[in-house]
Amino acid sequence: MAQRRMFSKKITDTDIFLDMPLSSQALYFHLNMHADDDGFVSNAKTVKRMIGSSDDDLKLLLTKNFIFAFESGVVVIKDWKIHNYIRKDTYNTTIYGDEKEQLSQDENGSYTLSPRAVDEPSPQVRLGKVRLGKDSNIYSSSNDEPHIDLKTFKEIISYLNEKAGTKYRASGSKTQRLIKARFNDGFNDEDFKKVINIKVAEWSGTDMAKYLRPETLFGTKFESYLNQEVKKSKTNKGGDSYGGLEF
Repeated sequence: MAQRRMFSKKITDTDIFLDMPLSSQALYFHLNMHADDDGFVSNAKTVKRMIGSSDDDLKLLLTKNFIFAFESGVVVIKDWKIHNYIRKDTYNTTIYGDEKEQLSQDENGSYTLSPRAVDEPSPQVRLGKVRLGKDSNIYSSSNDEPHIDLKTFKEIISYLNEKAGTKYRASGSKTQRLIKARFNDGFNDEDFKKVINIKVAEWSGTDMAKYLRPETLFGTKFESYLNQEVKKSKTNKGGDSYGGLEF
C-alpha cells in the first residue's frame, strides 16, 4: 500500500517556516515524504542531494528545530504527529527504537528531546563540514559554537523570575537547551531581557501569565517576540481574543 503523508498549516503557514528559503522549505517537505510512520528519516543526506538542496538548508532546519538529529545520522520530524494521524491498522512502528526512546511528546504532540538524551555525553554527529552536537539540536562549525557558562543561564532565569514572579531553575536541562539554541541563532543576553520585558508587559495580569516560562519565551517564536512592540497588559474578560498570539 502506498504511503500517504499530510502537512498541517499550523506548521507550514507560520512566519518562521515561510521566512526560510524555498530550498529549505522544499527539503522539509521531501524529508516528511521519506519519513517512516513515526517521522524518522535515515537518508537525509541522500534526500538533500536528490533535490539539490545544500548543507545550509539542512543546517537551517536543525537550527530552527523543525527536525532533530541523532548520533546514528537518523533525523526525526519534530512536528510529525501534528502533520499526520496514521490508523492503527496501517501503522508500522519505526525500526529506530533507540532514537525513539530519546524522545518525548509535549501537549501538542510535537517531539522533544528527553533530558536523558540531552544530559548524556555522546560523540558528535558529522555531516559534511559541519557537525551536530547531540546536546544542542543544531549544526554548527566546530569552532564557532558559543560557550555559555552557568552564570549566563542564572542571570537570564533570575531576570525572568524577578520580572514575572516565577521560580524557575537555571539548572534545568531543557531551559539550558533553549537558551543555548537562541545564542546559537545569534541572539544575546540583552535580547532575552527584552523578550521577557515585552511578554511580561503583555501577559501579566491576564490568563496568559501562565505562559511566562522558559519553554514559551525562549522557544522558536523568540525572534517574533523580540520584534513586538511593548504592550500594556490587560485582563481577559468574557472570552476576549488574544489575536495573533504565538507560543
